[in-house]
Amino acid sequence: MSVFAAFAFVLLLMALGRSLAWRRLVPDSAPDALNIVVLYVCMPASILLQVPKLQFASAAFGVVLVPWLLLAASTVLLLGAARLLRLQRPDTAVLLLEVPLGNTSFLGYALIPVLASPAAMPFAVLYDQFGSFLILSTFGLTVIAIYSGGARPTPGVVMQRVLRFPPFLALVFALTLMPAEPPAAIVAVLQQLAGAMLPLVGLALGMQLKLRLPRSQLLPLALGLAGKLFVMPALAWLLCLALGLGPDARAAVVLESAMPPMITAAALAAMARLSPELGSALVGYGVVLSMASLPLWRWWLG
Repeated sequence: MSVFAAFAFVLLLMALGRSLAWRRLVPDSAPDALNIVVLYVCMPASILLQVPKLQFASAAFGVVLVPWLLLAASTVLLLGAARLLRLQRPDTAVLLLEVPLGNTSFLGYALIPVLASPAAMPFAVLYDQFGSFLILSTFGLTVIAIYSGGARPTPGVVMQRVLRFPPFLALVFALTLMPAEPPAAIVAVLQQLAGAMLPLVGLALGMQLKLRLPRSQLLPLALGLAGKLFVMPALAWLLCLALGLGPDARAAVVLESAMPPMITAAALAAMARLSPELGSALVGYGVVLSMASLPLWRWWLG
């Protein structure tokens, strides 16, 4: 599938999902159900297919390092911008979550093979699991606790979240017990399960799409989208050059960093009553705008 065809397919799926939700042909819980299938079935299948092919070298450690460096840079920049622009605390909390954390699993796993190559997928999995997921489980929960007035998560709570996360369990199995060349029958089953990810993600995104936002939050929205879709991947590209990452690893890192804001982070912020409208708008507009920005980053990578 070409890049144009892939994005056209995603937009079609989102339109179908939006139409199903708008006409109330599906229950409000439908996107959650689709996301659970992706989380518990499609993503682990993709990980079991791709990770055993990974040859661990300095590139793998560089891929894992980049999202944490981006987190540090985004935190410093956003806290400075929040003070300068006098942003509301809930808006600042959402930006701290959504700028460094992208949709690296649901959309990333589905689009990286199209935007880059299948050889880039193992690096994308590393970026997602050892970067985005661990950042959400540690930094993300801490931000929510600080800005919502709750108790900070203990190391035990963080560890429980990590060990109960299905894709992370699949990652551990893939790194330890999964053969690099499993039987053809197992490969065929995993390919079918992993291949269902893009249709399910596209429909779920369309069902959840919300674009309305109060005027007072337009500035944080613009700041968040600019940071997520352009500043973060630009910094990631520079870090890849500094770390000497190869073409496949560089493509995975830059494109994963350019993915639109993370749905899960927005949902957690909304549950804590931290600017739910801003979080939804960042996700909605981010998905739509990424249909243009991601091909630009692919072109930049050559």
